[in-house]
Amino acid sequence: MKISILGCGWLGLPLGKSLLEKGYIVRGSTTRAEKLSDLRARGIEPLWLQLTPEPKGIGWDYLLDTEVLIINIPPRLEKAGVGYHVTQMQHLKSLVETSTVQKIIYVSSTSVYGDLNREVSEQDVTMPSESATPALVEAEQLVQHLGRPWLVLRCGGLMGYERIPAKYVAGKKDITTGDVPVNYVHRDDVIGVIEAFLQNTSIWNEVYNVVAPLHPTRREVYISSGIKFGYEAPTFVSSASPNDFKIISSQKLTTHLGYSFKYSNPLDFYYEQ
Repeated sequence: MKISILGCGWLGLPLGKSLLEKGYIVRGSTTRAEKLSDLRARGIEPLWLQLTPEPKGIGWDYLLDTEVLIINIPPRLEKAGVGYHVTQMQHLKSLVETSTVQKIIYVSSTSVYGDLNREVSEQDVTMPSESATPALVEAEQLVQHLGRPWLVLRCGGLMGYERIPAKYVAGKKDITTGDVPVNYVHRDDVIGVIEAFLQNTSIWNEVYNVVAPLHPTRREVYISSGIKFGYEAPTFVSSASPNDFKIISSQKLTTHLGYSFKYSNPLDFYYEQ
């Protein structure tokens, strides 16, 4: 089976490597020409392609001559503006419509959910007007309306390996959100979920949250992940008012797919420097 990955970055590159090991033919794009040799060395057929938001580069037809297209491009809503990613996806939709792509997986984000101070599920956001980031839901809907089997995977905060939570708060003072639960997922589990879905296409055409089932507090995660690597612990203070939060449920994923998380608890995530 041929699989194309649009965006071989922190998630896409190891995903491609894992798919190759399982016998798939993998093509992958990067926006950085200097990474082409790295992809080639790992066995991924490399292409330099960009959506800026218009398509740039040579080889779009080749990338889209595939059975499964995995769209893994960061929306960068804050830097590029809320409409930028939607425009990217509109251009991509036009390319896909005239291609031989058979199935599409879109890597989305749990940032679509607002802080509702309760557990949230996929049904809480089905329309842009219900979302904290409407543009992201608009992008999801463009994928859903392509007339091909699709998956939308709303991933939690991607962690693992060199992405160590404590690294980002080392030495910080008076953090007021220490009691807020985290909605993290280990990179290995995102890869595992995608590979499991490739083996079970009967439950596609759905939106799924991909988040570790357990939700310790930020305080617990920051301190725990910092101890092993010697990061200076941050300090915490109580907020004057309760912090808003959300707990994102992955129950639909585990029920439909039967997936067992390798890292169900962010306190047990594997990291390395």
